[in-house]
Amino acid sequence: MINRIRDIRKAKGMTLAELAEACDPPTTAQTIGRLETGMRNLSIKWMDRIGAALGVDPESLVRSEASPAPQIVAELGADGPDALTSPREAVLPSDLASVADGAPMMALSVTASMGEYRPGDMIFMRQLPPEDATEAINRDCLIPRPGGRFAFGRLIDRRGTLVGVLPPDAGQKQQVVDNPPWIALAAMLVRPL
Repeated sequence: MINRIRDIRKAKGMTLAELAEACDPPTTAQTIGRLETGMRNLSIKWMDRIGAALGVDPESLVRSEASPAPQIVAELGADGPDALTSPREAVLPSDLASVADGAPMMALSVTASMGEYRPGDMIFMRQLPPEDATEAINRDCLIPRPGGRFAFGRLIDRRGTLVGVLPPDAGQKQQVVDNPPWIALAAMLVRPL
């Protein structure tokens, strides 16, 4: 089995010290480093603690040596693609089940072209309580409406319990939802080529 703690930690932008502090109970950066490098045994107990601290399923911290992992070989910048000095393992969306702070994640599957979205796209969304709606202003969101329906689009306004959403297709009218139980903020787009 191959230990993937370092790859997932770096994909989430955490340092050894931040991950050590996020563990319950907190541990040391040195201990996390030893677990990452295999100098210390990665027990199920440690997998549970580190998985919870990273907000991922503990099983995603290891993978079989038989299955090759996708590799990041270049980074695309303003000047075009630049090769990495050494490839690193790509962390798949399923490994990032919680993009931030343990917030519930959900996904929206796109079946027809709508605005900038294409059929086959998968939009991963982070669920927010409605009082955090200001964080989602000018971002794409999924908002539950009465009767099991949803509104999707750019969150453009929040007044009291009312939230205004502008659908992504041109020419559509703003939708207003009163007192939604949650707001799901678009966090990641996965598009098959």
